[in-house]
Amino acid sequence: MEYTYKDTFNLREFIEANHLEFERKLLSEAVNVKDKIDEILAIGNIDLVNNAHTLASYIIEGKEEELSIFAKQEGIAWATHSIDLTFKLEWIQAIRRTLWSFIQVFQEYKIASDIKDFFDLERQINNQVDRFLNTFFIKYSTYKDTLIKAHRELVEKLSVPIIPINPSVSILPLIGSMDSLRMNVLQEKVLTGIGLSRIQTLIMDLSGIADMEPDVIDQLMKVIDGGTMMGCDTVITGLRPDVVRKIVSLGFTFDQNTITLGTLQQALKEYFR
Repeated sequence: MEYTYKDTFNLREFIEANHLEFERKLLSEAVNVKDKIDEILAIGNIDLVNNAHTLASYIIEGKEEELSIFAKQEGIAWATHSIDLTFKLEWIQAIRRTLWSFIQVFQEYKIASDIKDFFDLERQINNQVDRFLNTFFIKYSTYKDTLIKAHRELVEKLSVPIIPINPSVSILPLIGSMDSLRMNVLQEKVLTGIGLSRIQTLIMDLSGIADMEPDVIDQLMKVIDGGTMMGCDTVITGLRPDVVRKIVSLGFTFDQNTITLGTLQQALKEYFR
């Protein structure tokens, strides 16, 4: 392979002058990633090839601040779109190997180069690549944790929607599966809501719950008891036969102040006047 070379070239200029060969070599090193380039571009608008040139330039020129900012941007982008990290790791290592391949060719052209300069370059290149990887993974991890926390908070908020229908009566429709985590959220939201909104009657519609485990039923009873202690009566609507059978078989009974009705519509007729 004939490379474009001038005696005045530095390493960055040498790579830029041979950018097509740089890309060819890079893709040959990134065996698994090369078939994912278009997919990653479509998913997250991440142009791996152009980004490789940018990263190589920052590494060669020792632009630590720009390198750090770029690594953080990449970390956020990959975390946001949940792209497999194995592709990123392979791509960065492919960039490292491609850089060293070009450094070897560049040094062969510069026959009179000092051995000390070579080892200084070795430390600079590897340190910068490692700095990029460390910064990228730290930012990816912290941003991913932020996304997960925000998503969990949104799910928790939507999973326990207390809807007021007048100053003293609210509805809590429950849909989907109920587990201990969701019941803990339910307890906190219900008791907090009763205290802040002065709810006197809470209509809890369970028509969207197909089944409940014993520990969930136990927690539900405690939520109802807690509401009673705070002066709030609970109206249960929509209990399904399977759930009722399980409640009876486990020996659970509702508080004497708890009213049960067949449907939410019945409760609305009674309380929404």
